[in-house]
Amino acid sequence: MSNKIDALIEKEVKAIFKIDTFTKQAIPISNEINESLPIKITETNFFKIISEDALQGFYYLGHAYGKADYFDFIVIFDKNLVVSKVKILVYREDHGGEVGSTRWLKQFIGKITTDNLIYQKDIAAISGATISAKSMTNEVNKLFRTIAILNTKKQL
Repeated sequence: MSNKIDALIEKEVKAIFKIDTFTKQAIPISNEINESLPIKITETNFFKIISEDALQGFYYLGHAYGKADYFDFIVIFDKNLVVSKVKILVYREDHGGEVGSTRWLKQFIGKITTDNLIYQKDIAAISGATISAKSMTNEVNKLFRTIAILNTKKQL
């Protein structure tokens, strides 16, 4: 992961939780459980956010596909696994960048891991960014299912 992405994540986490410093802790998941997950959890994509020895929340660093290339995003959850922020970190295409707009991404805030978001119903469509917007909605749904399974199996 690049220093630029690390810096963007750090800035977002500090702003959401109103903290000056934090450590990220990878969440170890057994191979057996990981096999059953819609999204494989690794030491580089899902973290606990710890500040002053207390759990603040979690974040997931993911990838979704646009028309011709993938883009990087983060989903930040509070300690109760409610979405606090979704942000596109790197968008690599000429078209569809509207998917990164703060206004559109705000639709995910407050969602919980038992939600199943339906594009064009729960999440508004974006003209000119249909593929990216659908892809982002699908990835968030897969993340929700993954976290719900981990929570059920007492992994978080």
